[in-house]
Amino acid sequence: MTEITRLFDFPYYQLEKYNLDKTLTTKYDGEWKSISTQEYIDKANEISRALLKLGVQKNDKIAVISTNNRTEWNIMDIGILQVGAQNIPIYPTISADDYEYVLNHSESIYCFVSDEEVLKKVLKIKNKTQLKEVYSFNQIKGCKHYSELLELGKDEGTQKEVEARKADVKSSDLATIIYTSGTTGIPKGVMLSHNNIVSNVVASGKRIHLSHGSRALSFLPVCHIFERMMLYLYQYNGIEVYFAESIEKVSINLNEVKPHIMTAVPRLYEKMYDRIYARGEDLSGIKKKLFYWAINLGLQYEPYGANGWWYEKKLGVARKLIFSKWQQGFGGNLKLMVSGSAPLQARLTKIFTAAGLPIMEGYGLTETSPVVSINDVLNGGFKIGTIGKIIDEVEVKIAEDEEILVKGPNIMLGYFKDPEKTDEVMTGEYFHTGDKGKIDSEGFLSITGRKKEMFKTSGGKYVIPALLENELKQSLFIEQIMVVGEGEKMPAALIQPNFEFIKEWIKRKGKDINLDNTSIANSETVIKHIQKEIDKCNSHFGNWEQIKRFELTPDVWNIDDGHLTPTMKMKREVIKEIYKNLYNKIYS
Repeated sequence: MTEITRLFDFPYYQLEKYNLDKTLTTKYDGEWKSISTQEYIDKANEISRALLKLGVQKNDKIAVISTNNRTEWNIMDIGILQVGAQNIPIYPTISADDYEYVLNHSESIYCFVSDEEVLKKVLKIKNKTQLKEVYSFNQIKGCKHYSELLELGKDEGTQKEVEARKADVKSSDLATIIYTSGTTGIPKGVMLSHNNIVSNVVASGKRIHLSHGSRALSFLPVCHIFERMMLYLYQYNGIEVYFAESIEKVSINLNEVKPHIMTAVPRLYEKMYDRIYARGEDLSGIKKKLFYWAINLGLQYEPYGANGWWYEKKLGVARKLIFSKWQQGFGGNLKLMVSGSAPLQARLTKIFTAAGLPIMEGYGLTETSPVVSINDVLNGGFKIGTIGKIIDEVEVKIAEDEEILVKGPNIMLGYFKDPEKTDEVMTGEYFHTGDKGKIDSEGFLSITGRKKEMFKTSGGKYVIPALLENELKQSLFIEQIMVVGEGEKMPAALIQPNFEFIKEWIKRKGKDINLDNTSIANSETVIKHIQKEIDKCNSHFGNWEQIKRFELTPDVWNIDDGHLTPTMKMKREVIKEIYKNLYNKIYS
């Protein structure tokens, strides 16, 4: 059996152990098209041979920018890595200027794009970079198609050279540079070795109990280390991977693919729950009563029968009458959902797990390849409100200031061309995460705040914005919230209302409010409703950290306008600058 020490070993391991007929499946022109494990390897070898003919050397950098996850991304990934070059994945949604920075900083010499939209951004700055050529996965007039490389690599005469290049790649070698979409400043290039990611896949695999014959739906961006690691893990476990067409079509694709596992970020689980909850509002009579009874029951859920036999009996009835319909909405086969990238509200873990759709929350960063800890429904490894137990071979230490420090084979090689920034986050072998946390007596890790995001009011009192924000994001009326008040007399908040939900609520309740975003943000009825949510939240906090005032923004916070990073984290300074007038209104 192939020993897995480098990322390109995963397909070969899969071939020997599982040899899938459908390892990777993408929808083209309305039709799902699969490739087998053998085809996956054959095409990756064609790419490797073509890259050799193009003169690609060991440690050359090749950028891949794809709007959606697709089979071609994975073929390119293995093809690039086999010749000792590095795959530089780039977020498709960043600006052309950011493309220019990342392509130049990484010294990428070739670039592969998914579609015309990405191509336009690349061509805008191509002459300011070292790019020799751009290839596309879609057929685009005037752009070389990636199939030209498959054709170029058909000749197997150079396969011996590919094998020699593969043999020359060590586990400790650089595999990829992932540019983090920092909430401040320019992106940092996180250097990850083959072993960083391989060790993480193998250790995380022990917590994900699905294997050969299972199907996964993949839609989180593969340029993010979380989804990329999961794709290697699926290959390792012999799980068939189906790539969703887009976030908007996830619900359709769930019913087509009927997956057993999927990964998502908390915001998506929130939206899924909001939609389900809104449907309940449309019910009437006994159906409506049963729906809310099931939800209230679900919100009390605790794992391992901790609520006693009577609760479990009622839950069995709720699953049969109500939650079975939720399960069908997710395709009917879903056994596991994994959440990462940001804190997940405990109520979502409770309600979905009660519904027979368990969400296992984990924790990690790009710099940790990414998984540090993860919940595991088996072996007593699941505790709601935590981010699970630390995975094998990884060590976590809580510093005196409560910062989470991590050591292990998953810690990055450093930031590309930036030893100073690398030194800032390393103490010996320990990586400083910037997150504050604690480990309980059973070994479960919890996040208690973000070190840098804690601030002091002018009265000298500390406020942890994330605690207030996570509490308030449970409101169906609030989509995004940013707590402010550093150096000010009191905490306050800038809030983006959940326009989608509020518009449905206005129609259902027959409220006299225009349905445009500005009218909603200025509506006294909406403001009063959100004030109630703020009051409820404030009752759980000390007087000094309570939100005394808030303003609603008329815009949807998004990536393109700079409110959010590509991983949906708030750019606090940018948001504060965009809504400077609202901020001044609060504190003037």
